[in-house]
Amino acid sequence: MNRQKIYLETTLFNYYFDEDRDAHSDVVTLFEECAKGKFEPYTSTYTVEELEETRGEKRDKMLALISQYNITVLTASEEIVDLARKYIVEGVIPKGSQTDAQHIATAAVNNLDKIISLNFRHIVKERTIMLTGAINTLLGYKTVAIKTPMEVIDYEKSRYNIG
Repeated sequence: MNRQKIYLETTLFNYYFDEDRDAHSDVVTLFEECAKGKFEPYTSTYTVEELEETRGEKRDKMLALISQYNITVLTASEEIVDLARKYIVEGVIPKGSQTDAQHIATAAVNNLDKIISLNFRHIVKERTIMLTGAINTLLGYKTVAIKTPMEVIDYEKSRYNIG
């Protein structure tokens, strides 16, 4: 079975422990589906750096998810930085949101299938999806789908299942 390679962006690690957030249970389900082999999960050193900035015990819990769910951490590279810079130069991602651009570029450079995120400000946006896809295609990278956890987990397990 050819599992989809998914990139888990920083917001998911936060939602995993934030039980008051709407998507909490769907994020937990996504991590569980990764553990059961439905997906091949990846994240990056950019995510790890963001998680390390968190204060308190939540920081250690979020970082522990990486080993708990056997998530591969992809390393930074000049190729990723260059592609992320292209997203910013082209106005797809704002200058002050370099890490968001690096998340998308990491998935593209490493030929992953999807980015899973709950960052609706810069990542999970129709404009971002269309323009990063176009840039990736022009530069010879695969277009990486950008999705929310609710879009990829088993429908029956989503809290939005009303059927």
